[in-house]
Amino acid sequence: MILTVTLNAALDVTYQVPEVDWDGVNRVGAVHRRAGGKGVNVARVLAALGQDVLVTGLAGGPTGRAIEDDLREAGLPGELCAIAADSRTTLAVSEQAGTRTALFNEPGPEVTPAELAGFVRHYASLLATADAVVLSGSLPRGVPADTYARLASIAADHGVPAIVDADGDPLRHAPKGRPSVVKPNREELARAVPGGTPAEGAQALRSQGAEAVVVSMGADGLLAVTGEGTFTARMPYTVRGNPTGAGDSLVAGLALGLVESAPWPDSLRRAAALGAAAVAAPVAGDFDPDVYADIHPQIIVT
Repeated sequence: MILTVTLNAALDVTYQVPEVDWDGVNRVGAVHRRAGGKGVNVARVLAALGQDVLVTGLAGGPTGRAIEDDLREAGLPGELCAIAADSRTTLAVSEQAGTRTALFNEPGPEVTPAELAGFVRHYASLLATADAVVLSGSLPRGVPADTYARLASIAADHGVPAIVDADGDPLRHAPKGRPSVVKPNREELARAVPGGTPAEGAQALRSQGAEAVVVSMGADGLLAVTGEGTFTARMPYTVRGNPTGAGDSLVAGLALGLVESAPWPDSLRRAAALGAAAVAAPVAGDFDPDVYADIHPQIIVT
């Protein structure tokens, strides 16, 4: 079983419009509402690949209940811990031409120390049956910036490999928890380790405790700095569409690679293909299987 952690779970709302008129009225062509947050998106992709998953994290209020209802309707097993404050909503506005997407993220609820402590105890109990854990997304208010490092350390103590996908201070703290993989994108890495090349930034995070650092670079593919060397995965062509959730699909591929003990070239090729196929899907947490099948064998890993 792959455990995904979403501390700042959300109800994701996606508007598809022909073209955004920022000074006028926009008529929405299609609306999608579903449980979201990066860990939930990762779980959706893994479930579509036939993997056993379990979603955990924090949820509260009417929005939290809507998130739990959608997980049940989607057939995604979930054990979210209740909090008093209402969970957040996110809004993605995607032009149907596939050229631009705007994402609006609410900050999320205020979490008390007692609520966080209760979650950590629950999380530790779930590790007994986990083959890997994914720690991803923003942290809600009241949750310390080093929480992912703490959760990764608990997983390491249980012999469970962890992937951390975060930004800002949570990313800077993450290597201290000895995660198996840290997965920033190029911009997140530059904020965490200013100056230098992506390879130098990734190596800096490795030197602080991460076993491997995989940097997603959009149409330029992936850069992975690992204990076995440095790898690049180059894309054969650019996929147009909605990039929201592409990184989550990529992380799903990396998590599956950890569970299968796949060689790095195989793991990176699958992860990059899933990320590209997610761009072709209308909402986060989905991927286009035809795009995946087409692009996967064409990705060159060196």
